[in-house]
Amino acid sequence: MRIVSFSILSVLALGLGPEVWMPALSAAPAGAAGYNVSIYSIGPDGALTPIASSGSTAGSKPNSVAVDSKGRFVYVTNGGGSNNVSAYNIAPGGRLTPVPGSPFAAENLPSSVVVDPTARFVFVVNESGGNISGYVIGSDGALIPITGSPFATGTDPHEMAIDPTGKFAYAVNEVDNNVSAFRIGSSGALTPIASSPFAAGSFPVSVVVDPTAQFVYVANQASNNVSAYRLGSGGALTPAPGSPFAAGSGPFSIAVDPTAKFAYVVNEGGNSISAYKIDSNGALTAVPGSPFATGSDPHRLSMDPQGRFVFVANEVSNDISAYSIGSDGALTVIPGSPFAGDIGPYALAVDPTGKFVYVANRGSPYPERQ
Repeated sequence: MRIVSFSILSVLALGLGPEVWMPALSAAPAGAAGYNVSIYSIGPDGALTPIASSGSTAGSKPNSVAVDSKGRFVYVTNGGGSNNVSAYNIAPGGRLTPVPGSPFAAENLPSSVVVDPTARFVFVVNESGGNISGYVIGSDGALIPITGSPFATGTDPHEMAIDPTGKFAYAVNEVDNNVSAFRIGSSGALTPIASSPFAAGSFPVSVVVDPTAQFVYVANQASNNVSAYRLGSGGALTPAPGSPFAAGSGPFSIAVDPTAKFAYVVNEGGNSISAYKIDSNGALTAVPGSPFATGSDPHRLSMDPQGRFVFVANEVSNDISAYSIGSDGALTVIPGSPFAGDIGPYALAVDPTGKFVYVANRGSPYPERQ
């Protein structure tokens, strides 16, 4: 994303009010590392153990990571000027080796990467480009541009999600305060859905589709809430009853557990996670004990495919928070958490076997959101 410079006057002029979350300033630590992908093994209790000598080099300011559903490849977007996607093979033991031809070109300031449920396509949101790059995944993990790519979105798209059937895709547009919806063709090409885009809150930055393909949720960073929608048969979105729902300060990332019972939102400004029970109509109800404390400047979160654990990347405290999920959706800190990270852990993903966590490290934090 573009570098953001705030003042109280500019915030008020935007109509965000005096309580809007402001990015923290942080000096670079001596000998800062980062610009890589760290790998951890997940223990039976959710504890993380670094895999020795497993760090893999990425591009500048890596900010999003995705693993294909077959557990073969890892993809990382590099948004700090590299404007590309690093691709890796997953070797035995979870280690990564570069895919031939990696990195692959994207558009201006890629901020998010997703793999479709069939593991045939990769989509990259280009924030300053105002579009989505689409690729076919080659047999060796290489990325081949889809005909017609890139596909236009609204202004400053930040993140994208695909429904579990692989039919529809949704991208949140920060400046336009809405959600672009697309149908995914057999070739991977994106076609806008009729009546798209759909209104969201202020500065939407994260989107998720629940595993039952009934609901879509959007984290709105400036309005400190979550928009909830019913997903229609044609991919259109209709607000769920009671939407939007209050979150903490600066909600930045949202996820739904594999059972579709609970939703979790990382509050970047509040150093916390808001946890919700998903009602039958898509409405969100806070679970007991919510919100739950994280490290400093949390960004993205991920869950294991069995729905046992939640992991959060804390950029400023340089660590990973880990929690077990209770039967009521409440989070309990796993013994040993937080687990030491590299410099600036920003995004993470769990492989489909639930054995490994891959963490993208941006290096020294600075007042920029990507």
